[in-house]
Amino acid sequence: MHIHVAHPDGEAKFWLEPSVSLAGHTGLSAKELSAAEEIILRHLQEIKNAWHKHFGR
Repeated sequence: MHIHVAHPDGEAKFWLEPSVSLAGHTGLSAKELSAAEEIILRHLQEIKNAWHKHFGR
């Protein structure tokens, strides 16, 4: 399970399982990636629930 993060300066892909980890990115600084990961962690269950609802898996 993964998600994509969009930002005006670039984008990133994060794996959600088995734990949140960066899969790859373009154009984002370490600070922006860290901020994105913090947001993902704060909302992890909500994101997973939405992922399952959208993809039905």
